[in-house]
Amino acid sequence: MDRNFASPTFPKAIKPTKSRRRELTEEENDELREAFELFDNDKDNELDYHEFKVALRALGFDVHKAEAQKLMRDYDRQGKNKITFQDFHEVASEMMFQRDSRDEILKAFKLFDDDETGKISLKKLRRVARELGDNINEDELKAMIDEFDLDGDGEINFDEFLAMLNSD
Repeated sequence: MDRNFASPTFPKAIKPTKSRRRELTEEENDELREAFELFDNDKDNELDYHEFKVALRALGFDVHKAEAQKLMRDYDRQGKNKITFQDFHEVASEMMFQRDSRDEILKAFKLFDDDETGKISLKKLRRVARELGDNINEDELKAMIDEFDLDGDGEINFDEFLAMLNSD
């Protein structure tokens, strides 16, 4: 069974959002502060590469070496191969926002994928349209699937669903 569900890993690149969807809660801010302080081993109020990578992993982000190195380069504003709390907060916040967004999209996908095959078929799309009281005809439903079915299997998998939602 081919499942293309979101993994607990983080997308390869952090793309800054144009406008914040929300602010972090006090609890989330505390969690970031605690992670930063816990892994600032030398207590210099900055994280080196290894401290940074471990802190992100402790927050639940599966950040690979190359990703962590790129983030360090991008956010090391003082050129010391270290990252301040402010910059750590910015990176980790963005990761949280993106993770939350992906989780919400996965929930929406699962509303269509009621039998957990990892695919949205014409039958499932028809069912959801009917449940929503949408009078979309069969040709329009087929056209929707055809437009976003990138692998040509006649169904929409999670990656295709993501692409569909991100199309402008």
